[in-house]
Amino acid sequence: MAAKKTSKANVSKDDLLHYYREMLLIRRFEEKAGQLYGMGLIGGFCHLYIGQEAVVVGLEAAAEEGDKRVTSYRDHGHMLACGMEANGVMAELTGRSGGYSKGKGGSMHMFSKEKHFYGGHGIVGAQVPIGAGLAFADKYLGNGRVTFAYFGDGAANQGQVYETFNMAALWDLPVVFVIENNQYAMGTSQQRSTSSAEIYERGRAFGIPGEAVDGMDVLAVKAAGETAVAHCRAGKGPYILEIKTYRYRGHSMSDPAKYRTREEVQKIREEKDAIEHVRDLLLTGKHCSEEDLKAIDKDIKAVVNESAEFAKQSPEPALDELWTDIYAQAEA
Repeated sequence: MAAKKTSKANVSKDDLLHYYREMLLIRRFEEKAGQLYGMGLIGGFCHLYIGQEAVVVGLEAAAEEGDKRVTSYRDHGHMLACGMEANGVMAELTGRSGGYSKGKGGSMHMFSKEKHFYGGHGIVGAQVPIGAGLAFADKYLGNGRVTFAYFGDGAANQGQVYETFNMAALWDLPVVFVIENNQYAMGTSQQRSTSSAEIYERGRAFGIPGEAVDGMDVLAVKAAGETAVAHCRAGKGPYILEIKTYRYRGHSMSDPAKYRTREEVQKIREEKDAIEHVRDLLLTGKHCSEEDLKAIDKDIKAVVNESAEFAKQSPEPALDELWTDIYAQAEA
C-alpha cells in the first residue's frame, strides 16, 4: 500500500470541513446500515464502504455538474458523495417504496438520473463497459462531461475491463477508470490474485496513462482526480487512477474476514484513517475545536438516524410495481 502522505493543508477551512462532513456522513451511514442488516431490516447482500470514504469524496471534489459515475455493488458511499439523500438511499437498502429505485433495487442496484449516478451493479466488472458507454454518449454530444467508472482490484482481472480499455483508447473516450484497490478481492489478497504490483500500469498496453494514489488521503485523491479530469476534458482520452485504499469490514456483511488479522486492520485504522487525517488537519491548523467537531458528528448522526426512521416508516412497494420500470419511457 502506498505510504501515507502528510498533506500540507494548502486548502481552505471550508473545503476541509466539507471533506470531513462528507466522509463522516458515509461512515456513520454505513455503521447504521450494518446495524439495520443485523436487525434483519436489510435483506440480500450488503457491502459496506467503511475505510474507503476518501476515494469518492476526493473524486467528487474534482467533478463538475453533469459528470457521471457508475460503480459496483459497494456503492452507498458513491451515492451519498454525489448528493443523493440519505433518506432515499436507506429506504432503498431496506426495500421500501421511498427508496431511489422504489424499493426494487436494494443495496446493489439503485440509480439516480438526476444526480447522474448509474448504479450499483452486482456483476463483477459489468459496470466498466457501461461507464465507457456513458462517456461515448458525452463525446458524441460534445458536452465536455466526464464519466468516473469505479471498479475494484478483483474486477481488474476481468476480461471485459480490457476490452473496454481498448475501445476507450481507440475512441478517446472521456472516462476516468478508477480502480478502488482495497487490497482484497473478496477474500483474496492482491499478492495472491495478480502478478502486477501496480494495476494501473496495465493501461500502458493500450496507451492509457495513469497513476497510483494514496486513497487514505482525500487531498491526494482530489489532486489526482483533477489531473485525470483535465486529461479527459482536453480530449486526450481515458485515464486510470489506481487508488490504494482499505476496507475495515468484511467483503460483505456475511464475511467474517478471517483471511486477515485484527492487528492488520487496527494498524491501518490507527495510522492511516482518512477521516482522522482531515480531523488532524482541522485541529492542528486551528480551524476547529474538539467541540466543533463533536457538534458536526452529532448533526450527522441525527441525519443518519432520521434516514433509518424514514426507511422503517416507508411502505413496501405495491404489488403492481412489479410491472413498472422494465423499459424506459419514451420522452415526448
